[in-house]
This record gives sequence, structure tokens and C-alpha cells, in this order.
Amino acid sequence: MNVKEQNKIGIITRNPASWCSSQLQLAIIKRGYEPFCFRFPEIKTRVGFLPKFEVRGVDLLEEVLALIVRPIGRCSLEEAIFRMDVLHRLARLGMIVINHPSAIEKCIDKFYALFLLEEKGVPVPRTVVTENADEALKAFYELGQDVVIKPLFGSRGMGITRVSDPEVALRIFRALSFTHQVLYIQEFIPHGNRDIRTFVVGNEVIAAMYRESSGWKTNIAQGARPKPLRPDEELEELSIKVAEILGCEVAGVDILEGPEGYVVLEVNSQPGWRGLQSVTKVRIADKIVEYVISKARS
Repeated sequence: MNVKEQNKIGIITRNPASWCSSQLQLAIIKRGYEPFCFRFPEIKTRVGFLPKFEVRGVDLLEEVLALIVRPIGRCSLEEAIFRMDVLHRLARLGMIVINHPSAIEKCIDKFYALFLLEEKGVPVPRTVVTENADEALKAFYELGQDVVIKPLFGSRGMGITRVSDPEVALRIFRALSFTHQVLYIQEFIPHGNRDIRTFVVGNEVIAAMYRESSGWKTNIAQGARPKPLRPDEELEELSIKVAEILGCEVAGVDILEGPEGYVVLEVNSQPGWRGLQSVTKVRIADKIVEYVISKARS
């Protein structure tokens, strides 16, 4: 099939009925394309004979113009590796995949993302990563006895704990180490119970918000409230630089206003935007779909 005849835009997601997936489908329809929403377990891929990728009878390489990747969802290590293999193979065979799987891999791993940003001069929190509980306790003191312990993988503020008591810290470190988890320890940066989320599409910050909370966790999923924000030039340049370093064409960048200026906490390569949409007039799903179609047709 000639590329000009491809009229489907794929959305791969853990939940086709989610708000963000629904918004993307509406934006695709508005532009005269057909949304094709599916989950990873529906994919069948072949090696040595055709079609190479099939979902519900649809040949992805022949019938889908581009693929938007939404959250992959909880899965085993084997499933996670296979799902990334699928995205890499689609990209290698010429499919426009946004975000590219290499960008997704960088952002999923907080440590990997943080050291890549540090190498390029981006301000990041002081962070210690180890598998050893005793070394983690040394880091607790090194980082000022007020730290945030995070899972290496994860989002939405799940599994994050703030600790300022050494005995409690050691118990947590030993428990995590016993279950073979990596200990990711970050200095707590005072931020007035507020952080910033910027939303990057291509080389532009299309929207931004403050996330304000009654506690130190500022994720919308943890109850924080979105507030409108018009980003200044420094914030825009920082956000675009961060997305570029990690190879993200669509990114949610989480930033703190620390005592010494902006500090980048982490980057989400499959960001949600329901909270952000409530405080901006920019139609975020439209912007994403317009970018995807433009890239696929260029």
C-alpha cells in the first residue's frame, strides 16, 4: 500500500477508553484520519514471513501512518522487554513512533535520565543510587538527613517516601534491598508544596502549569491542584533542552523552583494532560496529533 493511502493513526495504550486516549482519537478524527487504538497484548509479530505486525487483522506497517505511544502499563520484565522490542522493530522498519522507543527507555529509568541531563549541564537534584543498604544510609547523612526515596521506575508519585529519621531510613533501605530493589535516594529540595509541569511538543512548550498541594507531593494523581502558568523564557529553554537531550518529541517535564533556581526532577515520555488541559486554552491533543501527522507526511 502506498503511504498516501495510509489513513490510520495508531494509539498504543494500556487503556483505550482513558481520557487522554479518547482525546487523541477525537483529534485524529477531526483531521480526517481514522484512529486505531489497541493494547500491546493484541500485537502479533512475525519473523521470516508476512505480515510482520498484525493487530485484529490490521497490518500495521501497511495501513498505519504513525503510532502514538501512551503508557505501556504494568507488566513483567519479559513483557516489558518484548514491548520495547516491538517498538524498536517498528521504528527500524520505517514506522513513525512517537515517542521513539529509545526516548521512552531513557525516561522510564530515572537514574539514566538524570545522568544524561547532568552531563549536558541541566540542574538536577543531588541523588545517590545503590543496591547496598549501608551505603544508602551513608547517602542519607550525605544528603542532609532529609531525603526522598523513590522507585527507579514509576510515575504518578507512587511509592515515593520522604524520610528524615535515620532509623526509619535504614529499615526502609534494608526492606527494599531484601526484595532486590535499587535504592534511589534524592535530596529533599524545599519547594513550598509546589512544582511545575511543562508540556513539550516538538521544539515548543505548548502549555505549562503549577501543581500545588497541601503536602510535599505535587503529583496531580496524588491530589495536587493545577494552576495556570505562563512560562518565562528560561523555563521554556530549559524544558526544550531537556526534551531534546532525551530524544522526546512529546514530553512532560517536572521542574522545581529551588532556592538556587530551576531544578529538573524527571521527564515523562508518555505524559497525561487532563489536569493541564483544565488550566490552558491550548488543545493539547490537537497539538500532538498535528505534530504527528506533520512528521509522518514530511
